[in-house]
This record gives sequence, C-alpha cells and structure tokens, in this order.
Amino acid sequence: MLGFLANSFIVLSTASNYWIRYSGGHSGLWQECNEGICSNIPCDSTLAVTGACMVLAAGCGIMGLVMGLRLLCSEGYSRGQTTCAVFFISGLLLLIALTVYTVKNAWKDDVFYSWSYFWGWLALPFSILAGFCFLLADMIMQSTDAISGFPVCL
Repeated sequence: MLGFLANSFIVLSTASNYWIRYSGGHSGLWQECNEGICSNIPCDSTLAVTGACMVLAAGCGIMGLVMGLRLLCSEGYSRGQTTCAVFFISGLLLLIALTVYTVKNAWKDDVFYSWSYFWGWLALPFSILAGFCFLLADMIMQSTDAISGFPVCL
C-alpha cells in the first residue's frame, strides 16, 4: 500500500504543471502557463535533471510494485531485499530531483511552491517506508524459514 501511494504521488507530481506558482501563472517540469496560455519550457539543465530523476523514480516505483506483488502472490524464493533496494533507489532519485529543483528556485522572490511539488516530497517518505517494510518482511520470512526445520514443540 505504501508503494502504491508513493508511486501515485510520483506520477501525479511529475505529470502536472503546478510545481511553482507566481504572479500571472504557474509552471511544472514540462510546461509553463502564463495567464491561461501554456507553452513548453525551453531546455534547462536543472529541469532536465529533475525531470529525468522523477521519471526514473516512477519507473523504479512501478518495478518495485510489480516485484512486491510477485512476492505476495508466490510462495517460492523471496526477493524482499531486492524489492527493498528498488524502493530505496526510488527514494534516492526523488531526493535528488526535489533537492535540485528546490535549489534552482529557492532564490526567487515571487515564486511559491505548489501542490505538485509537495506531492513529490510526500512520495519520498512513502517510498522509503515501503522499502523498510519489504526489508522487515524479508527478515521475518528468513527467520521463519530458518526455524521451521527445528523439531520444536510449543
């Protein structure tokens, strides 16, 4: 559930154009809207890094969700540590993207961060918590497998 929420927030944050608001308009990673007229943003290295990291974070989140669902549905060999690592990588990519974007816009006076930007930050703890949950689940499964062979009568 945490992975699904994190991925939903990442996709919505990346796709929307409300990262910052300023007098007369708003802007996202891909488009800038001034007084109701939207246009594509010219290539900027910091926006390119932010956009690439957000798309990669969404890809890692989707891959983590698929791996997590496979873990839930199968009773075979557990890959909880790999799923955990994928969610941690997604969180790291989110952290890089949002930090770069924050540094780019921190010194502007009339710019205010908007809901798309905050959804990106909200996805970060969900992604990290999903990774910790898969790590904990993997540790529990390994300990259960380790003690299942002992003839213990409780």
